Amino acid sequence: MATSDRGSSIIPKTVNPDIQEERNAATFNVEDFALWWHGGEENLKRKRYVESSVFADIDENKTVASIQSLSHDEIYAAAMEDALALAGKLRKLQKELNPGGKDIWPGLFSGPELWGAMPGGNPFTVHFSMLVDAIRNQGTDEQFEKFGKRAENLEICAAFAQTELGHGTFLRGLQTRADFDSKTDEFVLNTPTITAYKFWPGGLGHSANYSLVMANLYIDNKPKGVAMFMVPIRDEETHMPLPGIDIGDVGKKLGFYGVNNGYLGMKNVRIPRTNMLMRHAQVEADGTFIQSPAAALGYFSMVFGRCWISANNTTMLAIAATIATRYSAVRRQGSINPKQPEVKIMDYVTQQMKLFPEIATCIADRLAALKLRQLYHQTERDIKKGKYDGLGEIHALSCAMKVMCTSDSAAGIERLRLACGGHGYLASSNLSNLYSTATAGCTYEGENTVLLLQVGRFLMKSAQQVMAGKPLAPTASYLAKIKMDQWSGSWENIVEALECATANKTHQALKNIAARMEAGQTQGEAANNTGIELTQAAELYGRSFIAANFLQEVTGINAKTRSPALNKVLENILELYLVKAALDNMNNIFRIVKITDEDVNSLQASLEKSLKSMRPNAVAICDGFDFPDRNLLSTLGCFDGNVYERIFEEAKNCSLNKEPVPRVFHTHLKPFMKSKM
Repeated sequence: MATSDRGSSIIPKTVNPDIQEERNAATFNVEDFALWWHGGEENLKRKRYVESSVFADIDENKTVASIQSLSHDEIYAAAMEDALALAGKLRKLQKELNPGGKDIWPGLFSGPELWGAMPGGNPFTVHFSMLVDAIRNQGTDEQFEKFGKRAENLEICAAFAQTELGHGTFLRGLQTRADFDSKTDEFVLNTPTITAYKFWPGGLGHSANYSLVMANLYIDNKPKGVAMFMVPIRDEETHMPLPGIDIGDVGKKLGFYGVNNGYLGMKNVRIPRTNMLMRHAQVEADGTFIQSPAAALGYFSMVFGRCWISANNTTMLAIAATIATRYSAVRRQGSINPKQPEVKIMDYVTQQMKLFPEIATCIADRLAALKLRQLYHQTERDIKKGKYDGLGEIHALSCAMKVMCTSDSAAGIERLRLACGGHGYLASSNLSNLYSTATAGCTYEGENTVLLLQVGRFLMKSAQQVMAGKPLAPTASYLAKIKMDQWSGSWENIVEALECATANKTHQALKNIAARMEAGQTQGEAANNTGIELTQAAELYGRSFIAANFLQEVTGINAKTRSPALNKVLENILELYLVKAALDNMNNIFRIVKITDEDVNSLQASLEKSLKSMRPNAVAICDGFDFPDRNLLSTLGCFDGNVYERIFEEAKNCSLNKEPVPRVFHTHLKPFMKSKM
């Protein structure tokens, strides 16, 4: 029997035979999958070395469950300690493996590779994932030297303050003001109402001593649009709030326990004119305003943020899929045939339908997120050459991808939690923590419905370009085709169907907007009343991009670099993803091509065949993601499959079990039971 002493563990040092049986049945080499997934031998080798170095002395008592038992203050302190301990390790590893580089420090500090080192969250995530890049892309070279390099080295800590208590995604509605005072060559920043207070920025509460503030710029009381300002908010020595600064933590949240999201109010806070980031728009000393060559450049940093969110959420889904799949390989419940032994729950087709599509989705989404990052960097290079024609497309695509990856992960993690039954409800499963983290992505950096409407506007403009005979952006090049010739059910045919369905829904939405305006509605009213179709078209656009990219990766030139066995597995996963996407969107596909009942039955048969083919490889595929146990942080998902021992040991070590009789029994329960009232 286990005790509260973790030194006397009941967890076997052997691998559960049920999960080993799964690994023995795999039809491909797991190492081949890991090499493909992580981009080659050098990347995989470095990843494993960094993980082993960082996790070597980690306190295993620090789990998600133990963090959740702490007070809000204690969680923040633990998160800060863990983050800085990790920062120190990464700095040493950078010097050891690549002196002078930035790929390890700070490159890995805010990514998912080392989440297990910070179970309470990272107060500096936004600092490194968005803030430094924003200064680099929005500030001049001189400003990056002054602020960016200090931020990159964590000599200063900065928050990215965009969202306000009263405004989020609608940036033009931001109430924070920055008025230029030409007499002193300064900007004066104010949050004139309570709703103007900055609210939610990660790390703002008590970690940051600077903030990159998004505010509406005014010169001679005339609005010039939104600009970014580097504002000192705490003394660099004492960390006390500076004059005019009202700052603090927003309090407990559904997740992101130690991220230190904060609020910020400013009253007549003065900063030098040169603290406005001026790579694109400038304010000169005499008050002359030089407009940005492209308005969208001011929001380009958010595109990077959405790329980062998309990739991270696919990792969360992959972690959850690994946990639930491994659990399903050792959990036995009921029998399929009478008088037969209990079977693994993964043998039930209904369980496979909960698990395997999520594995396929995290793979498809991740490949698309990598493609999005490539397109972002291409746009970044184009901007430096003075080419801005790709800004509209990368904005729309990053919005669509952020929506698809966050909604896929949030919904998928919840399905996977349910697939683990009651044990999935335990904090020690880590599924609730993953869900609370993933679902936050549906809101921050652009609420998903608002982003879909922005994608919808891009699609409306694209449809108008089709009608005018003008060229289309590459990712929308198919919008001219709103009908298919015939249905075959092949992979290419399904992708074409999704694209035609996108085109059809787009043109239908445009037609309905025109009809509503003809009936007397304003353009805004017509767009609002067509909002459902606009968001549906935007979702189809995102799904079509993911599906087409997945098809290209699996069947294109990259297939020649992989083993036949691995290609066969990836083809199986691709088929499952595409067939399910076709069935999920059949209501839209019906409108663009003739499909018979037999065709739908054939798709259903393909779905079931894909599940059956994937069954022997499911655990091995998740092994190929190559998550160390410390990154999973789950009693259900460890590599050795010793689920029940881990669950029970975690329960025995619950802080409430330190004493056989809790104090509240003597102070409240016993007196009440003994009372005669």
